[in-house]
Amino acid sequence: MRKKYPVVFLTAITIIILDQLSKFLVKINFNLNESVPVMGEIFHLTYIHNFGAGFGILQNQRILLVIISIAVAAFIFYYAKKVKEEETLLQLLLGFVLGGTIGNLIDRIFLGYVTDFFDFMIWPVFNIADSFVTIGIIGLVIYFWRK
Repeated sequence: MRKKYPVVFLTAITIIILDQLSKFLVKINFNLNESVPVMGEIFHLTYIHNFGAGFGILQNQRILLVIISIAVAAFIFYYAKKVKEEETLLQLLLGFVLGGTIGNLIDRIFLGYVTDFFDFMIWPVFNIADSFVTIGIIGLVIYFWRK
């Protein structure tokens, strides 16, 4: 077994665990729509159910979002085979996107919505999975742009 698979998949598994654990902790410690200031008016923990995708787009399009998530995950599984062993950063970035995608996919399949809780008050509320998908995609854009 080549090194790249453990990098991609261990990264993804770590993110999935962190994401699901954080969502579980929010659910057992907060009431829905409860908001607790962490840094004054700058940052709150706000427990919400998101029935759409990022920035509130595609509201109530659960099936479409599940299909897109499965397609993204399938593409990463396919593409990971083509990644060279020495391309560790690329493997890590793919793991970020895969882990975040699956983290939110779990919510969509089993709950019908995604649990969000990071609230910077001037930005839509998001979660750990969203963060890693965003970092991963930005990282991939920069990675391929510089190539």
